[in-house]
Amino acid sequence: MGFLTNRKALVVGVASNRSIAWGVAKAMHEQGAEIALTYQTEKLKARVEQCSQACGGGPVMPLDVTDDAQIEAVFKELESTWGHLDILVHAVGFAPREELEGSFVDNTTRGGYAMAHDISAYSFLALARGARPLMQGRNASLLTLTYLGGERALPNYNVMGPAKASLEASVRYMANDLGPEGIRVNAVSAGPIRTLAASGIGDFRKMLDYNAASAPMRRNVDIDEVGNASAFLCSELASGITGEVVHVDGGFHAVALSSSMLDSQ
Repeated sequence: MGFLTNRKALVVGVASNRSIAWGVAKAMHEQGAEIALTYQTEKLKARVEQCSQACGGGPVMPLDVTDDAQIEAVFKELESTWGHLDILVHAVGFAPREELEGSFVDNTTRGGYAMAHDISAYSFLALARGARPLMQGRNASLLTLTYLGGERALPNYNVMGPAKASLEASVRYMANDLGPEGIRVNAVSAGPIRTLAASGIGDFRKMLDYNAASAPMRRNVDIDEVGNASAFLCSELASGITGEVVHVDGGFHAVALSSSMLDSQ
């Protein structure tokens, strides 16, 4: 019996078995949760269906988080299939590739800024609104994935930085709003991991190398470690935790200057 036995979880953002969202879904399934997944496009459908089969074969639904009608359809389907929902995981982020390199000031457009915030931040709020009626009286949990670029300026992360900062502020406001209903809201700030989404960030391989050299644990984390922390946060083991951003990055966020970087000079 795992600590999520009999819990029902919707994980939004699985693109393949290398994505962080898959690490979360897999960890929750291993702890006993039933898993529903969504796919953004028909191109990704087969991959997501394979992931679903690997974690019990739960509902798999199309979802473009910029389309309120599709969001509504997902929760209607879950209401029909499950009747309720215990966990919602939001693992969605996007900005135009050309705005994820070079000068933040020069390369950020009005449209790109709006798109990054809509998909990466507002969509969490939109999903929470849809999930809320299915979570009443269930000590439910909402979780999103963020990154250190929402707290500190990083090369090439650019427009995604303000979007993640908005997402993290939303976690606090949503936690305050939904807490009286017994719904907790948290975020996991994962260290850099080589995924399909990360491939769009300029010099990402160098970022991985720097993180591994500078983090107190002297390595990068993987999707399983992020998944395990996420499963914990959405369980009754974390019943007193809400409004938090928990870093799973080998301690990188806690270090101003690593001794390994001094040694390399």
